[in-house]
Amino acid sequence: MDLTKLTELTAISPIDGRYRDKVEQLSTYFNEYALIKNRLLLEVNWLIALTDPFIALTDPFGETSEETGVRETIGKELNFLLDVVLNFSLEDAVRVKEIERATNHDMKAVEYWLRERLLGTSLEDLIATIHAALTSEDVNSVAYALMIGDALQYVVGPAFDRLNNALGERTVQYADMPMLALTHGQPASPTTVGKEMNIFKSRFERQRKSLDNYRLPVKWSGTTGTHAALLAFCPEINPAKFCRKFIEDGIRFNLRPSGIQLECVSVTTQVEPHDGLAELFHIMIRINLILIDLSRDMWGYISRGVFVQKAIAGEVGSSTMPHKVNPIDFENAEGNLGVANALFSHFAEKLPISRFQRDLSDSTVMRNIGVAFAHSLLAYELLLNGLQKISPNEEVLRKELDAHWEVLMEPAQMILRREGVADAYEIVKKHSRGKGSMRRREYMDFVAYIAAELSLSPLVIKEISELSPHTYVGLAPELAKL
Repeated sequence: MDLTKLTELTAISPIDGRYRDKVEQLSTYFNEYALIKNRLLLEVNWLIALTDPFIALTDPFGETSEETGVRETIGKELNFLLDVVLNFSLEDAVRVKEIERATNHDMKAVEYWLRERLLGTSLEDLIATIHAALTSEDVNSVAYALMIGDALQYVVGPAFDRLNNALGERTVQYADMPMLALTHGQPASPTTVGKEMNIFKSRFERQRKSLDNYRLPVKWSGTTGTHAALLAFCPEINPAKFCRKFIEDGIRFNLRPSGIQLECVSVTTQVEPHDGLAELFHIMIRINLILIDLSRDMWGYISRGVFVQKAIAGEVGSSTMPHKVNPIDFENAEGNLGVANALFSHFAEKLPISRFQRDLSDSTVMRNIGVAFAHSLLAYELLLNGLQKISPNEEVLRKELDAHWEVLMEPAQMILRREGVADAYEIVKKHSRGKGSMRRREYMDFVAYIAAELSLSPLVIKEISELSPHTYVGLAPELAKL
């Protein structure tokens, strides 16, 4: 076996090894080939915009950008340029990498490759227009935005949908199923299983909405962000307006709709400041933190016995203890979400910092964006698997509630307060705090005490005596269905 060949057994990263089959969908959008192809897409779009702004930048109302003074591409020439992108192959990418080894500049290699494609064609006279007035960061900031947008739309977004649907099904299914709550790890006022599941669903949906509505800032303004080169190349146009229209009204000849909206930043250095990427990654961090919270709670419910897991034939829970069914999906999800957030946090802290107008320390960091999304995607699939394996143990849920009638000291106290008993809190505290779990018998002893000691009507005593941990859930069933 060739140990230098990338396989599941030889990969340094588990993302490209052990977990490759679970995250390989992302490889379409986060790899060197995808980066090169998106760079080429932008270079070709920009060439078309400079040579034929009517075709490239026509808006829905039929208005065109300013003329650039560069001759127009027409008919077959336009189709040829689009085919260059559509038919860009792995072999073409290999040639780009060969050029890069000579130039030691990955962006320039794409430009030189496109020059090679135009040699000997009717577009050869436009070679001087390729990459005109651009700097690498212009192309890179948009290329990475398109890669992230594609990944969100075609892989991460659908995973979000599946996970959200799984949570939604359980919130409705278990909306009325009472369970003992724990605050500070101690028995607390009951809730329902569905309401607790809906908390995670609601939190998740709120952050998902922020992600769906996010506009990612990108740069298209040349070296040091002054548009000086475009002014020199096309003195007759308004460069800021032209570039904003190019970015925000379409990169018209995209290969597929992008999953993220772009916003052209007006004031930058040579690099887009990456504050926008930091904001995007912080949304991802918040989503993942919510799911870490979910993972830990599900782990706790399984440990507590209120949720049971399906035993999968052939699976082993322990090398020595055959009885075990471990909550490994939730444990592995938590671990991968932690790795993803460590990366997202580093990106958010590192990328907005650049020495003076430009340094290159962001380049190697940006190439790892796909790794963070891959660990996230892996965790989402693990969570989905875990949720599909568990179900509430109604017997344990019932026994827990039967064992903790002390949680009714809250409603009993509220009824006493309603009836004007000034020291209601102290009365119930005396009979419950620090006395351990209370069964129904002990609770009824308390009811007998207040019936004897307080001037309360028989109806009020009856109301307190009929309280039950199984029904004291407030609006939890309705909240589960919001």
